[in-house]
Amino acid sequence: MFNKARVESYDSVFWRISGMRGSREYEIVNQGDTAEISEYEMRCTSGGGMEKKLIRQVLCPNSQLLELLNSVEMMKWDGFNGKHPRGVRDGEMFSFRAKVNGGTNIRTEGSENFPKGFREFRSAVGTLLSESS
Repeated sequence: MFNKARVESYDSVFWRISGMRGSREYEIVNQGDTAEISEYEMRCTSGGGMEKKLIRQVLCPNSQLLELLNSVEMMKWDGFNGKHPRGVRDGEMFSFRAKVNGGTNIRTEGSENFPKGFREFRSAVGTLLSESS
């Protein structure tokens, strides 16, 4: 039986960040011993649709990713719905979902209001992606 407070395994992790200037999507997929981390930019097409363009991709050990997910206490994010802070005129919206521990779904979303640890998680993933460039 899995400890519900910890991520023991994962299938996938996905999040989207949208702002005034565009959107980015991030995806982490379990590839056995490694985690494949991808960053995509969402672009408008001439036909009015959206296209997803791969910007960066990196592999890292699953043990490193699991350590990161647990250091930010990602399991506590489930159900978080961060309402836009009063008086803030701009910002980013986000949605996050993960499938962990053999089928547990984690879902969270917000508008310039993130669960505790999300910024640190986002920064750490950004660092991993930058090291691949």
